[in-house]
Amino acid sequence: MNKMSRAEQWRAEFGRHKYLIILSFVFLAASLVLNYVAGDFVNEAITTPVPDMILGHIPTINLSFIFLYGYAAVIGVLLLYPLFYKVHEFHIALSQFSLLILVRSFFIILTHLGAPPGAILPNMPRLYNLLIFQNDLFFSAHTAVPFLGYLLYRKEKIGKFFLGATIVLAATVLLMHVHYSIDVFAALFIAFGSYKFGEWFFRRINYY
Repeated sequence: MNKMSRAEQWRAEFGRHKYLIILSFVFLAASLVLNYVAGDFVNEAITTPVPDMILGHIPTINLSFIFLYGYAAVIGVLLLYPLFYKVHEFHIALSQFSLLILVRSFFIILTHLGAPPGAILPNMPRLYNLLIFQNDLFFSAHTAVPFLGYLLYRKEKIGKFFLGATIVLAATVLLMHVHYSIDVFAALFIAFGSYKFGEWFFRRINYY
């Protein structure tokens, strides 16, 4: 009996999980809508910057290219890696990402701080308006998203990429002064909590 080619295996796995993949895209769409509503709300809120002990002792450096395109690359790898290499887990990665966006949408409406003094606010492409807003500070998605990738793939080689990306993007937002230090440090703990809750919830509803 001939073995299935890699493309045939991919199609078979995709077919077995297609309804879960469709459901995960619906979840993503809902999360992005709520994220947009929350982001629009904080953009309209009256905000005031406050001092930050760490930011007050580090220089301000323009790292807009990494901020924009490094972050986009991380999201791309986070979703494309399972789509091409572990399609049976694609819906899990997409749903965990969506859950993190949903959790962050809740958090950003609770804190109305303005950007730190001297922040470098890059001109963002229109597509970024779905994910990044001017006053959506707590918590840092640039830190949380790559850390989520590390939690998902920490047992694989690509996990090192996500761990490195977490460090680089966390340093980037601090050096650009676009996030307070608490936004960055808290992101690690909240991303971990979101991941563990998602893991428990998705197993409970037989989503795995």
